[in-house]
Amino acid sequence: MSESTWLSIRTTGMDVPTDRPLDEMTAELVQMLGDPSPRLREELAYPILTAWLQRGVYDDLLSGLGDGIVSGLGHGLGHDGDSSVIRRSYSALMLAEIVGRDNDVGLVQSASVLAWGDAATSWYVREFDHRGWIPEIGWAHAIAHGADLLAALARSRHFGALELTVLLDVVADRVLAPTAYAWRHGEDDRLAFAVMTLLHRNALDTSLVEPWLARLGAGLQPPRTRGHLDAEWPTTEARNTSAFLRALHLQLALGVQGRPDLRGDVDLFAEQPADRADLLLAVLDQIRAESPWLYRPTSRTPVPTTRPTTL
Repeated sequence: MSESTWLSIRTTGMDVPTDRPLDEMTAELVQMLGDPSPRLREELAYPILTAWLQRGVYDDLLSGLGDGIVSGLGHGLGHDGDSSVIRRSYSALMLAEIVGRDNDVGLVQSASVLAWGDAATSWYVREFDHRGWIPEIGWAHAIAHGADLLAALARSRHFGALELTVLLDVVADRVLAPTAYAWRHGEDDRLAFAVMTLLHRNALDTSLVEPWLARLGAGLQPPRTRGHLDAEWPTTEARNTSAFLRALHLQLALGVQGRPDLRGDVDLFAEQPADRADLLLAVLDQIRAESPWLYRPTSRTPVPTTRPTTL
């Protein structure tokens, strides 16, 4: 269909046209999700697909739609700096909406959602293109959209303690992986919210979370040989890790709320995570250890070292 026809659908209430098969229109919209034109994917394809999802248009087709969207996660995977990231990133964003719909209405079998989770986590840790905003193309935002997908999976009734632990490890893998891209467009907040969503499930013991935090904290410590830095520090990934831990601390301290359009979020985010106080201290330990010369110690932290020099 022409762009003007899609625009008319968008501006006149998002009603589903009756003069064309739904599968043909869906295939066209999914193709538009990967288009370099932000007008086609952000103003037309994504909002129309999301509206139809929320209205139940795809409820009888949800599993097949998810399988089709998942294939986009592998499109050009391994490339960096070209437009292929758009298809991967918006496939992740759309899959988050599909998982969210299943979380609301419970129509998809466990095997399908777990398979989507496997594909999502495999893509996320292998995504090299971390660009947020791209001139003339608009938002790519693979890291942020992947975080949104992890948050949707963390809400899923199909994900128990084992699967949630895997998601937690995937977040650490993603944060610590070497990269040339500094996260400048809220990626740290979106990833922290994914972890907060997971923590609100109250399915993981603090004894599992604290070693995970220590692993992230280790990524903030510069490698040294005989007391001297081995390379310029901090690296980009160390800065991203620091930003992520600070975002997680702030969200734990202030509390977060879910999406008003997701039915289950009212109950999920009604109370703070059960082990919030211990988690706050554990996150603060890692933040203090990054600059022990700067922050006052607590009973949980060692005596500060001398202030480091830049030479």
